[in-house]
Amino acid sequence: MNPEYVFFSGKGGVGKTSMACTAAVYHADNGKKTLIVTTDPASNLADVFEQPIGHHVTPITGVPNLWAMEIDPDEATREYKERSLAPMRGLFDDEMLKVVEEQLSGPCTEEMAAFDKFTDFMEDDNWDVIVFDTAPTGHTLRLLQLPVEWSKHIRDSAQGSGQTCMGPVALIQDSKQKYDDAIARLRNTGRTQFVFVMQAEQTSLEETSRSIAELAALGVTTSRIIVNGLIPEAETVNPFFRKRRDMQQTYLERARQLYTDTPLQTMELLDSEIKGVAMFRKCAPMLFQGGTTDV
Repeated sequence: MNPEYVFFSGKGGVGKTSMACTAAVYHADNGKKTLIVTTDPASNLADVFEQPIGHHVTPITGVPNLWAMEIDPDEATREYKERSLAPMRGLFDDEMLKVVEEQLSGPCTEEMAAFDKFTDFMEDDNWDVIVFDTAPTGHTLRLLQLPVEWSKHIRDSAQGSGQTCMGPVALIQDSKQKYDDAIARLRNTGRTQFVFVMQAEQTSLEETSRSIAELAALGVTTSRIIVNGLIPEAETVNPFFRKRRDMQQTYLERARQLYTDTPLQTMELLDSEIKGVAMFRKCAPMLFQGGTTDV
């Protein structure tokens, strides 16, 4: 099985979690074994699915083919340290283990642990689709930049001091291939989609443009842009909503001019909160068949 990876990213508050959950439910309802994972330390995945999730793969009630997980950075760091130390237990004394443990408490160990957990899923072929509900764009771009930096850092350190900010090269040399594989999968447009969610506002447009450029610099292609939260035309009898929609249309047109090579889709603002499986199922036809799409 070769899973498809679908990343949803965007500025905080634009609705990317709602879009990611809607997509996950849609794929699961279409018979695909689907996992949705959040890399956001301030995740609200459990809130929108209205059930406990946490740092373990959890079946979603009412959706037979769907599971979810919220990556806990502290728990991921603890697991990473233990996985690194486990092969050494019984081979070295407590004093040596303590030295190595201190080396694994460097400034980038938590980042490395989070990405390690992230890549675990990219290596797991037990799924048809894995949806990543990412943290706000700055955090996500940092996460995606890490394997490129680490791969080079490990190579350079192996030729030099033998020490990295993540501990001795000998402990993490095997990780280099893992990071290289992750980079290759992220760049594979046949298996990986990267979807930006934005709103028709200046700050959201600027952040999306900057993030698409930074992603391209990593060799990762943006597959689609969703402009979310547009005021429906029918509501513009109210002067406030008319003014708001006119402003949105201005930024929507700018987005169309900027992203001529990337499919752009619009999603209208709904009159109720997008949470719960029933609501995700209601939104799925709009996301996959309804919202207007320009290419």
